[in-house]
Formats: sequence, structure tokens, C-alpha cells
Amino acid sequence: MANASGSVTGTNQDPASHEGFRVVQRTIMRASQELDVRALYMGAVTSMASSADGSSGQSGGGERTERSKNTSEQTPVADTGMIGYGRVDENDHTVAEKGRRITFGTYFNAFPASYWRRWTDHRTVRLVLRARGEGALIIYRSTARGHVIRVDSITLDGDEAVTITRDLTLDPFIDGGWYWFDLEAGDREAALESAEWMIETDRQQVGRVSIGITTFNRPDFCSDQLVALSKDPSTLEILDDVFVVDQGNQKVVDTPEYAEAKAVLGDRLHVIDQPNLGGSGGFSRAMYETVQRGQSDYVLLLDDDVVCELEGIKRAVAFSDLARRPTIVGGHMFSLYDRTVMHAYGEALSKWTWFWGPAPQTKHSHDWARRPLRSTPWLHRRIDVDYTGWWMSLVPTAVIREIGLSMPMFIKWDDAEFGLRAGQAGFPTVTMPGAAVWHVPWTEKDDTLDWQAYFHERNRLVSALLHSPYDHGGRLVVESLTNHAKRLVSMQYGTGELIMLALRDVLEGPERMHGDMAGRLPHLRSTVKGYDDARTSPDLEVFPTPRMKKPPRKGKGVANPTSMPGKVMMAATGLLRQVSSPREMSSEFPEGIVPHVDQRWFRLAHYDSAIVSTADGTGAAWYRRDRKQFMDQLRRSTALHARLYEEWPELSARYKEALGALTSPEVWKASFEGTDG
Repeated sequence: MANASGSVTGTNQDPASHEGFRVVQRTIMRASQELDVRALYMGAVTSMASSADGSSGQSGGGERTERSKNTSEQTPVADTGMIGYGRVDENDHTVAEKGRRITFGTYFNAFPASYWRRWTDHRTVRLVLRARGEGALIIYRSTARGHVIRVDSITLDGDEAVTITRDLTLDPFIDGGWYWFDLEAGDREAALESAEWMIETDRQQVGRVSIGITTFNRPDFCSDQLVALSKDPSTLEILDDVFVVDQGNQKVVDTPEYAEAKAVLGDRLHVIDQPNLGGSGGFSRAMYETVQRGQSDYVLLLDDDVVCELEGIKRAVAFSDLARRPTIVGGHMFSLYDRTVMHAYGEALSKWTWFWGPAPQTKHSHDWARRPLRSTPWLHRRIDVDYTGWWMSLVPTAVIREIGLSMPMFIKWDDAEFGLRAGQAGFPTVTMPGAAVWHVPWTEKDDTLDWQAYFHERNRLVSALLHSPYDHGGRLVVESLTNHAKRLVSMQYGTGELIMLALRDVLEGPERMHGDMAGRLPHLRSTVKGYDDARTSPDLEVFPTPRMKKPPRKGKGVANPTSMPGKVMMAATGLLRQVSSPREMSSEFPEGIVPHVDQRWFRLAHYDSAIVSTADGTGAAWYRRDRKQFMDQLRRSTALHARLYEEWPELSARYKEALGALTSPEVWKASFEGTDG
């Protein structure tokens, strides 16, 4: 036992027995659950293993650890399937078949104890289960190393449902760890009817929420979200308003589903039409409207192209309600295509290079079906983040009143900058396990090319000028110059020109940022339309057939190295090629077709022309090497970066001084009024 205490009561449970407790997580069991995501909710226990990872005790950080004798007993290992092990019946009860075991040690149904231990003052959690049949309920906890410890086992023996209560300590979870339970059937079936995790608190009032959705020409996706919200009574109970900021010309209100959602949501649904001010303009509008109405404790920011697990909204609200201080609570992002694959377990910023990425000690694109919680030690660590993505982010209105709205960044870096600014003001961000959406994965996009490259460059520099702890931004100026050089050797001259435009705009100062939201995008598109890398076609047949005057040496073509020495060699020889004249015929015929997955800069540097496909697979462009363009852009880029480095201290001071005005509701209001249709 691990400080577990409790009781088993009969069918008629006295509600007063949980007086003073608040439900913070309900176990999700749905008969209608789609099978391709079932592994995120429950799984069959199919084998026994001597370690939590089912292998050698490899830790998430890469170091080898010995498991202590008292925790290395045989531990059940979950499988992704449930056929022949159990089912969810028509009453949404989970039934384990005779002699079988089902685990709720999953993403959505395990309890993330370490997050409650770190960010709240609570030191116990109450688990209340309602079950029947013959078998057992086994409660487990894990440590930050992924070690699994059996906490308690409760025998079931009867067809009448019983209520089981256990009070569980949160003390051992300072670095990580979860609670969960398994349902095991004996000689007859056993069924779980419900399970709730409760916190004892006098803060019983549930926070009120407004939802802000920014949409641009995804009316069907957006209206489907509205319908889903309108059909969830428990979400409606805490919902004040839904603000749909529609910035496209394909309108949400024109979809058949909109009328269905409007019939339920009524006056709580507000569609605000405005020209395209990007994500920062749309989400700032939702923040602004929520704060102005003064009713809601939170605004929940949601992308328009997501599918939301609505139970996660209530969990995020409960966590933020009971946190020590106003806390931004983010949800994880799963792939909408491969639905058990998570984009990242947490978002962090490398302060020296000033670039985002997965938080330390985590792995990118983790598949919870192939490597479930019980089998993956690094998932048991508590992961602290710098910010959370605005695909799902619950922001307290108290935070907005204190630090203002988003920076006027149009797209990219607005969520990261907001999270950093909130953290500096004393408001933490927590990416909460068990709260998530499904979203189109980044692997199907490449937003570092074409007009989006401008916003990546400009906003990365602006956020660093505001928040970098290093003189001259650490290594950022060198990183920026290196990135531009990679674009040039990749024959992406249009993208390169936009990177320099971003540099020039940053050097001009912060005064133009609000004005550029509505007017900059047309200029960017106009700037790149004459460049080869910006002219795409959906049909490969419009391009000449690849052809070279001389065949590749030894018939090998351009190599695709996998080792670091090979990549370095490719890069060095590719850079040397840029000062030579392009090969004969390369301006008339492409030298090859390069799939997007292979278009690494050190490979493209060895082509004088190539047909390169887009990330989403819908088209391709014919890149052609231009020595004059390369030399001209490299010269101008070097001068701009040298100026940026020299002027960094003064420029940083200007942006910091302007921050309050740029993010103020009053200045944003003027932008909204100047652009509202």
C-alpha cells in the first residue's frame, strides 16, 4: 500500500460522503469511440513484463537505470487492441471479459498526478469507482523514472454495482508520475460503470469560459466544431460565449451545419467578420471581446481545423481553477491523420539559438498506440514548458488584463511570445496531459517557404529582441544568416528575398507592426511571384523531362547521406558549387525530380536545376540556380545581419518600450475598427 485508504460502499451511495470534493477528471468510456483512437482511452493487458518499458529499463533521458527490487515485480503491459478482452457497452460501461484485464493507464484516462503536485497546493486525490461483476480493480502509480508500483487491489464479487473510494497521496510525485487503475475479470465478466478523480477544496465554483476560434476559409471544419460544442451538455454548462472570428471569404455562416449549432448556442454564438489579420489578429479579437464582456474567467483559444476532446476543456478549467496562481493551460496536439501520434509532449524555446522545439527529455511524434504510457519511461516525467500552442490554450482573463493581448505578428511566434511574456509576469504555462485536440500535422506543411518565411523571420527576431536574455540575442543573428544562406544554396531565391524584407522591417522598428497586419501579405505575394521557387504547378507534365548533357558520375546521381560526416561533405562541396557557372542545359531542362522529403539544402546545393514538390504533395516548382542572385542576396544579407548585430541593444530597447502599446486593448481596438467590414 502507498498511503491508500478508503472504503467500499453499497449501491446507494450517500452524496454527502464527497461533500467538499470537486471532480477534476472523469474517466472517458464511450461505446461510440472510434477504434483508431481507442488506445488513447483504454487498452487490453496482454502480457507480463519485469519492467515498465517491457525491455531493459532504458530511461527517457538515455541513461541506464537499475530498478529497485520492490518495484520490479511483474507488471502488466498494455496492448492497443481490445478484441477478445473487453468492450464498452451501450450504457458506456467498460466490460472486461472472463479472465481478461483492461487498463486505464492511457493518455486520456490516467491521472497526471505530478502536474497537480507541482502547480497546486493539494496533496491528496480521491478516486471514486463504481463497478460490478467478479474480479478486481488494481490501482497503480508510477515514478518519474517510469517505475510502476501497485498501490491497492479491490476485489469485486457481485452483480450489484458497488462504489469504491480511495484517497491517494500526491506526495511522491514532485518530479513526475501518474495514477491509474486496471479492471480484471475473474471467472465471470467485470464491469466499470464510472470513475472520477476528485480534489478536496473549498473552491467549488467552476470557472466560466468563452471560446475563441479564428478561421480562414475552413468553414466546414469550423462549423463541425460548433456542432460538437452544441451537443455537449457539460461544456454548455460552463460556456458563456463562442466568438468565431471569420477572416476568409468562404463564410462559416453559409454552411448548413452553422444553423444547427446556432439553434442550440443561440445568443452565445457570435460570428465576427474582419479582414485577414492572421492568427494574432483573430485570437486577439477573441481575447478582447471576452475581456470586454467581463463575464468569463477564461478564454479558450482553438484553431479552426481541429477536433477537440471536449472532456479536456473541463479538465483544463478545473486545473486552472485550483492552481496556485492564474495559469495558462494548454492541450496537446495529436495528428488528425495518424490519430494516436502526438506532435510534442511540450513546447520549449532554446534561448541561445532562439528557436522552438520539443521540450527537453521528450521525443517528437510519439505514437501512444505503439508505445503506451506503461511502456514508455520518459512519459512519466513531469514536463515543464515555455509556452503552449494556440491550437488549444485556456488563458485566464486575469492574465490578459495584466499583460495585454497578442503581439500583432499576423502568424507565427505569437503564442510563444505570449507565453514568454506571461511567464515573466509570474503566470506559468502548463501543457496538461488529458487535454488535447487532433490537428493536421506539421509534417504535411512547410511554412518556412514562400510568404510565410517572412513572418517566421520577422517574428522570431522581434520576440528575441523582447525576451532574449543574451546580449545581441545569443547566436540568433548567426543562425539567421546561416538559414538565409541555406535558402540560397537551395535555389529558393524568392524565400531569400522575403527573409531580407523581414530583416529590413525589423530594423525599421516596432511602429509599423499593427499597420502591417492587413497590408503586408499582398505585398509579400507580389514580391515572390516572379521567382521560380514560388511558381508551382499541380501537374508535373508542364515541366520539361529531366535531362543532362553528361550522365551522373558512375550513375549515382546526387547522394542522400544519412551520416553526419556525409552531410558535412555534401554541404562543403555544395557551397563551393555556388560560385561556378550552372551546367549546360540546366536552364532549359531540370536535372532531376526531388520529392519534398528529400529536399535537404545540402542535396539541393548539388543541382543546377530541379523540380521540387511541395510538402502537401499538391504541386511542384522548378528551381534553377542563379549565380548572380546568389552573390547579390548573400552580399545584402551579410550587410543586414551585421547591422542587426550592431544595433541590437538600441533596437531591443525600442521594442521593449513599445510592447505595452502594441499589446494594449486600446491600440488593438483601433486596428479592429479600422479594418472591420
